[in-house]
Amino acid sequence: MKALQYRTIGAPPEVVTVPDPEPGPGQVLLKVTAAGVCHSDIAVMGWPAEGFPYELPMTLGHEGVGTVAALGAGVTGLSEGDAVAVYGPWGCGTCAKCAEGKENYCLRAGELGIHPPGLGRPGSMAEYLLVDDPRHLVPLDGLDPVAAVPLTDAGLTPYHAIKRSLPKLVPGSTAVVIGTGGLGHVAIQLLRALTSARVVALDVTEDKLRLAREVGAHETVLSDAKAADAVRELTGGLGAEAVFDFVGVAPTVKTAGAVAAVEGDVTLVGIGGGSIPVGFGLLPFEVSVNAPYWGSRSELIEVLNLARSGAVSVHTETYSLDDAPLAYERLHEGKVNGRAVILPHG
Repeated sequence: MKALQYRTIGAPPEVVTVPDPEPGPGQVLLKVTAAGVCHSDIAVMGWPAEGFPYELPMTLGHEGVGTVAALGAGVTGLSEGDAVAVYGPWGCGTCAKCAEGKENYCLRAGELGIHPPGLGRPGSMAEYLLVDDPRHLVPLDGLDPVAAVPLTDAGLTPYHAIKRSLPKLVPGSTAVVIGTGGLGHVAIQLLRALTSARVVALDVTEDKLRLAREVGAHETVLSDAKAADAVRELTGGLGAEAVFDFVGVAPTVKTAGAVAAVEGDVTLVGIGGGSIPVGFGLLPFEVSVNAPYWGSRSELIEVLNLARSGAVSVHTETYSLDDAPLAYERLHEGKVNGRAVILPHG
């Protein structure tokens, strides 16, 4: 089968031919219908050889949906042809966090060498994907594969981040979204669907701010050295009750801290390497700073339900598997407005 692999440190990914996978006991083989392209992949491919945590070559793709092509021995509850989404952050299934459905916070994944598809084990940017356990599959129940696949990360990750701050996002409050790309433009929709907060979106280009307004942002601000002052002015000097940084580089993290209100939440979702100092006098009083990771299986089910209700959708542009390297190139250049989706059989 064809697959998009990261094969050499520092080199672009390549479309190659690899053996077709076969399901072993307890496993499920999916015929991939859509796979999402994520900035996280670009970050991974930018890591140096020293300390690189994954084995190469590695088939990319940690967002995936497909139809069941074959079942390993002992698998029940699924049938060939079922359309499913893949829950990406796999865990051991037995620790305290996995027992809560929070495999994104599995306590033993590192110890046991368990990795998500596309981030350490073969991912969804291939014609077929081998899933280790049926518990990592969620029914699509009529959702379009292209519309649904980004929700497994670009929907689930902001949803998980926002849920923690919901008690603070009451009428009259303000939520700031920094970075309105793949995750950020979904976050805006989630904030509008789940809260009464005013949503202020920040990004570096007018095209991205236009998308932010289209999906529901009340206010947009150019993300530059003056952004913090602009947000402070919009909030009457008080700042925002919740700030979500989907970029995570040093300048955006600095802005996130600068626009937080007293008792506000600063949530760093982007993995750009930025950090924020925490200590008395460094931030407004009682500001909480956290860095969440992905989301739980039950939260993925909730996100898909929101999509079925029409409350959230993802702006997508599609590519064939042969053109997947181009999708990554466009994403790296900031030319993808929303989410790029690969169609392995399209």
